[in-house]
Amino acid sequence: PSHSPLAGEGGLSRSDSRERGRRLSKLRGRAKEMRSEPTDAENRLWQLLRAHRFAGYKFRRQVPLDFYIADFVCFAERLVIELDGGQHVTSTADERRDGYLKAQGFRVVRIWNNDLFGNEEGVAELILSALRAPPLPNPSPARGEGLNGASNG
Repeated sequence: PSHSPLAGEGGLSRSDSRERGRRLSKLRGRAKEMRSEPTDAENRLWQLLRAHRFAGYKFRRQVPLDFYIADFVCFAERLVIELDGGQHVTSTADERRDGYLKAQGFRVVRIWNNDLFGNEEGVAELILSALRAPPLPNPSPARGEGLNGASNG
């Protein structure tokens, strides 16, 4: 009998599964460290977004999404918000990451730290506009696409 990839059967060997588990555990640990030591910009934006304060939307911060850690995520609207400093100006890694997250059905908004500090109201309007935009079409579960290992709790 063939195994259903949708049920997660027959996909990974035990050693592959253990390795994935180790990587996910390490990623979760790094995300926890990042939550406990936020940058000034992350702390400032979190004060706007936390506890359903931002127009009633629920955000989580420093969330592992497969191979990446997203700065802020609203799972209900499939929106990822990334805060960037100058080191991100020409980052091909950011382009790959954004492409991967978009393929998983997320919209990605990148905000420069200096924009947050210089125009907090404009940043808030940008985020609200992104939240209210129509969602991207969901990836097809029949083809086995979609986010692996992320919870929306």
